[in-house]
Amino acid sequence: MRWGNIISEFAAWNFLFSPLKKKKQDESSRQQANRHRVVYTGGTFDLFHAGHVNFLRQCKAIAGEYGRVVVALNTDDFIAQFKGRPPIMSYEERKAVLKSCKYVDYVVPNIGGADSKPSILNVMPDFIVVGSDWAKKDYYKQMQFTQKWLDEHHIILLYVPYTEGISTTELKRRTTEKR
Repeated sequence: MRWGNIISEFAAWNFLFSPLKKKKQDESSRQQANRHRVVYTGGTFDLFHAGHVNFLRQCKAIAGEYGRVVVALNTDDFIAQFKGRPPIMSYEERKAVLKSCKYVDYVVPNIGGADSKPSILNVMPDFIVVGSDWAKKDYYKQMQFTQKWLDEHHIILLYVPYTEGISTTELKRRTTEKR
């Protein structure tokens, strides 16, 4: 009889606390799902501004609380070759600013230059995130990959809203504008 009471009592306690246990299990499952979520993005990030912050905040939201945001930062040589002029801030300066941003977990060099595939494969992300301003351009051609290549590597390309009214180009214009 005594064991029966203990077992009944245990069953009652288990019944009372099972919603808490389930909530904890659900939270643990959510953490596990987010733990390995990796978001990759790349760019120059010269003259870091509010548009960059908004973009990286959106990247972090996609990664989730336990996920990671990895920024592949363009090298000075690549920028000079691609844009025809060097960036205003050096690679090390741009890297330091990005590393100080709370929405960025890692900064890696874009080792492939115009071909982003080597950097992407080093990171092996779940998502590549770019601004919606790229939706009007041929992002696949720019990065030198195809949808088939993304599918083969189980990577999803996402476009997030672009912050209007602020850009590095706009900041440069403001600094040279006569006042």
